[in-house]
Amino acid sequence: MNENGGKKRREWVKNAAIIFLSVMLVLTFFSNTFMNYSLPEVAAQYVQSGTITAKIRGTGTVESGDPYNVKISETRTISSVLVKTGDKVEKGAPLLLLEDKESKELTDAQAALDKAMLDFELALLSGDISNSAFQNVQNGNVASLNTYQSRIVAAEAEIDKWQKQVEEATTAINQLKTAQVNVDAGGAPDTSSEQAKVAEAQAALNNDWVKIAKDKISEWQTAKAACDATIAKYNEGILSSVSGNDSQNQVPKEEYDVAVVNSATYQKLIDEKQAQINADPAAVTAYNNKVNALAEANKKLAEKQNSKTNTTSSLTVQTQNWQNELDNRNAKLKAAQDFKAQLLKDISTELNLDYQLDSLKKQRDDIAKLQENAVGASIEAPISGTITSVTVKAGDEAQPDTALVTMQPEGKGFTMSFSVTNDQAKRLSVGDKADLVNSWRYSDMDITLASIKPDTTDPGQKKLLTFDITGDEVTPGQSLNVSVGQKSANYDLIVPNSAIREDSNGKFILIVESKSSPLGNRYVATRVDVEVLASDDTQSAVSGALYGYEFVITTSTQPVEAGKLVRLANNS
Repeated sequence: MNENGGKKRREWVKNAAIIFLSVMLVLTFFSNTFMNYSLPEVAAQYVQSGTITAKIRGTGTVESGDPYNVKISETRTISSVLVKTGDKVEKGAPLLLLEDKESKELTDAQAALDKAMLDFELALLSGDISNSAFQNVQNGNVASLNTYQSRIVAAEAEIDKWQKQVEEATTAINQLKTAQVNVDAGGAPDTSSEQAKVAEAQAALNNDWVKIAKDKISEWQTAKAACDATIAKYNEGILSSVSGNDSQNQVPKEEYDVAVVNSATYQKLIDEKQAQINADPAAVTAYNNKVNALAEANKKLAEKQNSKTNTTSSLTVQTQNWQNELDNRNAKLKAAQDFKAQLLKDISTELNLDYQLDSLKKQRDDIAKLQENAVGASIEAPISGTITSVTVKAGDEAQPDTALVTMQPEGKGFTMSFSVTNDQAKRLSVGDKADLVNSWRYSDMDITLASIKPDTTDPGQKKLLTFDITGDEVTPGQSLNVSVGQKSANYDLIVPNSAIREDSNGKFILIVESKSSPLGNRYVATRVDVEVLASDDTQSAVSGALYGYEFVITTSTQPVEAGKLVRLANNS
C-alpha cells in the first residue's frame, strides 16, 4: 500500500515537471516573437560594387534657334501660298503671291490727305483771318515765334501808354469838378490874413531840406519823363512799323539809346535822394506837417477868394477841353486793344494753318513712301533657309508687321528644351554635351547644354534645360531623346539612393548588425557616415568606414535611429 502510494507521488511529480518545462518553453518562444513584432521592420540589401552612370535623360522638340520672320509693311490679300513647312528655299525665291491692288494703308492715306486739304481750304476761306494773315500763309511767310512775341509786346506797350493817358485825363476832370464845387460854394471876403499865413507857411516849407530834396526829385522826374516820352515815341514808331503804317516822326535809334541810359540814370538819382529822405523819419514828419500847414493855409485862402465868376468860366473851359481829350484817348485805347485782339487772332490762325500745311506735306511724303515701298505681286525670300512655319493661306488678308512666313536661316542652329528636377539640374553645367539615345538614326548632330533656368510651370521644383543643336539632319518639329551628364565609372561601394540619409552632421547610412542573445539573434541599426561620390536615378557611389559586405537599410515601417533594435522584413 505504501509502495503504491509512493509510486503515484513520483508519477505526479514527474508529470508536473514535464508540464512546467513545456509551459516555460512555450513562453520563451512566444516572448521572442512578440518582441520582434513590436520592432520597426526594415528592408535592407548588401553594399555592392559596380558602375554609376550619372546621366539625365529627357525628350524635347527641336525649334528654330534664330528664326527669321518674313513680314510686309502694308495690308494686302494673299492670292497664293507657294511654300510649306520644311521646304528649303534660296534667297529671292517666291514665297507668296498677292492680289494686284493698292494696299489699304495707301488708300486710307490718300483719303486722309483729301480730307485734310479740304479742311485747310475751308479754313482759308472762312473769313476769320485778316488779309495780311491770308497772304502770309499763302506765300509761306509765317513769322518766327520771336517775331510774334515782339509784335505782342509792342501792342501791349501801346495799350499801356493810352491807358495811362486815359487815367491822366480822368484825374484832371475829377480835380476840375472838385474845384468848381469849391468855387460855387465860396464868397469874396478879405483874404489878407489868409494870404499872410500862406506866405508864412510857404516860406517855412521852402526852407525845409526835405522840400528841397523833393523838388530835386521832381526836377529829375521831369527830366526822366522827357526821356520816357522819347522812349515811348520810339516804341510808338516801332508799333506803327509792325502794324504796316508809315511813321514820319519816328525817333532815331541813337536818340532812343541815349534816352534809355538817361532815364536809368535819373531813376538812380531819384532812388538815392528818396533813400536819404526815408532815412530821417523825423524830418519827413516835420516836412509833412509844413505841407499840411501850407495846404491848410491855401485852403482857407481859396475859400475867401473873390474870383468866383472868372474861376467858374475857366474851370468849365478846362473841363470841356479835358473831356474832349479823354474821348480822343479812349478811342486810341480801344483801337490799340482791338489791334492786339486781331493780332493774337491772326497769330493763332497763322500758326494753325502753318501746322496744317506741314501736316499736308508730311501726308504727301508718307503717300510717296508708301508708293515707293509698295509690295509687288509677290513676296520673296529675303534669305536662304528652311521654312519652319506658314501662318497665312490663300484669301487671307496679311496685316502689316505680322509674321507671314518664319524661316530658319541657312547655317544657323536649333534649340530644344525639357524640364528636370532641381536635384538633377545640380549635376549639370552649361556646356555639357548631350548624347542621342537613338543616335543610330542620325549621322551628324551636335547637342550642347546652353542654359539652366527655372521652369516657369513649377519654378520651385524644376529647371528648364535648353540645348543648342547643329547638324545637317536637324529640322524643326523633330522629337529627340537625349542623355546628358557625367561619363560612366566603376565604384567599390554602391548603395540605393533610398539608403542615403542626412542630418546636421552630414550624410550617412544605417547598416544592420547582428548580435547573439539567449533568445536568438538581435538586429541593431548602426550609423556609418559617408560621402556621396556619384549618383544616378536609382543608386549612389559612396565612401566611408565600410568593408563592402554591410547590410544597408533602405526602407522601414517606422522611423529608425542609430542604436535601435529592428527586425528584418520576412524575418520574425
